[in-house]
Amino acid sequence: MKMKILITGGAGFIGSNLSHRLIEKGHEVTVLDNLSKQIHGEDPESSVLYQSVKNTTNFINGDVTNKEDWEKALKGQDVVVHLAAETGTGQSMYEIEKYCKVNIEGTAILLNLLTNDTSLKVKKVVIASSRAIYGEGKYKDSNGNIFYPGARKEEDMAAGNFEVMGVDGKPAELMATDEESKIHPSSVYGITKQNQEQMVLTVCKSLGIPAVAFRYQNVYGPGQSLSNPYTGILSIFSTLIKNGKDINIFEDGKESRDFVYIDDVVSATVLGIEKDAANFNVYNVGSGIPTDVLTVAEILKEKYKSTIDIIIKGNYRIGDIRHNFADLTKIRRDLHFEPQFDFATGISEFTDWVNKQEIQKSLYDKSLTEMKARGLYK
Repeated sequence: MKMKILITGGAGFIGSNLSHRLIEKGHEVTVLDNLSKQIHGEDPESSVLYQSVKNTTNFINGDVTNKEDWEKALKGQDVVVHLAAETGTGQSMYEIEKYCKVNIEGTAILLNLLTNDTSLKVKKVVIASSRAIYGEGKYKDSNGNIFYPGARKEEDMAAGNFEVMGVDGKPAELMATDEESKIHPSSVYGITKQNQEQMVLTVCKSLGIPAVAFRYQNVYGPGQSLSNPYTGILSIFSTLIKNGKDINIFEDGKESRDFVYIDDVVSATVLGIEKDAANFNVYNVGSGIPTDVLTVAEILKEKYKSTIDIIIKGNYRIGDIRHNFADLTKIRRDLHFEPQFDFATGISEFTDWVNKQEIQKSLYDKSLTEMKARGLYK
C-alpha cells in the first residue's frame, strides 16, 4: 500500500538511501533536512547526497529544532522516520548543548505536535536509536556470570590495559549484545539516543501510534560523508589515506565494532515501516560480527594500494567503549531480517566508490585537537 513517508535527515547517508528504496517501492517521500555543513561540506547544495534526493522527493530545507518546519513537513504524512540527529560520539562530549538541543528537543517538538495537533494522521513513527545506548557490551566472566561493565578506568588505559576484566581480575569473554542488555551509555550522544528512543516509544504508545526503534551499529557504505571528521571510522581512515597521512590507531587496535552495510540498514528499516510485527518494539541492526579497528585500517590500506604507516601509540579517548556487537535473534525472529553483505563484500563496495570520489580535505587532526584541549584525548 502506497504511503506518504516523512524522513527527517533524509538528505543524509542513511536517509538518502532509504528515500531511494521507498520511492522504488512506490511510496511518496518527503525529506526534512537542514543540509548541515559538517555532513554535506561547505557548499551543501552541491553535495551528492542532497542532489540524489532533491528532485525525487518533496524536499524541505528545514531544521528539527524549528516547530514551524515540523508543522510544514508533517502535514498529510502516514509515517515519520526520524533520523535527523547530531551523531559524533567524541564531539558530543564537548558540544553538549547542541547535541541535546537537536536530538532531544527536536524529538520533543515532534511528539508535542503528534500529541496536540489533531489534524495530523500519522500512523507510525520509526526512530533511529544507536548501539551507543548500551555503552560497553555484554560479557561473561571466568565463572560464567553475565555482566555489563561500566566505563574503563583511565589509569588502566594510561597503562595500556584496554581489555575489559571481570571482578576476578581475569579477561572477560565478549558476547553479542541483545535488546534486553543493560542500557548505560558512556557518551552524551548515547544518552541523547536513549532519550529519543524512550520518548518516542512512551509517547506514541500513549497516543496509540505504533512506534519502532532501531539500534543501529556502525553503518558504512558508498555515499557516507568523507569530510566529516567526527563519525564514521571507515570514511575518516579513507580520507586520511587519500591525503597521504599516516593513521594513528587508538588503544592497541584490537577494539572492535559491528560494521553493518548501508543496504542492510535500509532493508531493516523498510521492514520496520511496513510490518505490523515491528510495532512497539526495539531492534538491533548490525552484521552480528565484531571486526577490530586495526583490521579495518589494514584492509583499507591494501584496497587503496597505499604506503602510509599504521601507527599504534596507545592513545585513547575518554568515553570510548572497547567492544560491542549485535545479537540479531529478535529481528530475525520478528521481521525475518538477515544481513546480505559480509564485511569483505561491503568494504570492497565502499572502497570502489571512494576511489571514484574527489579527495576531501582531512579535518581529523582538528577534531583530535578539540578533544585534547578538553582532556578527552590522551
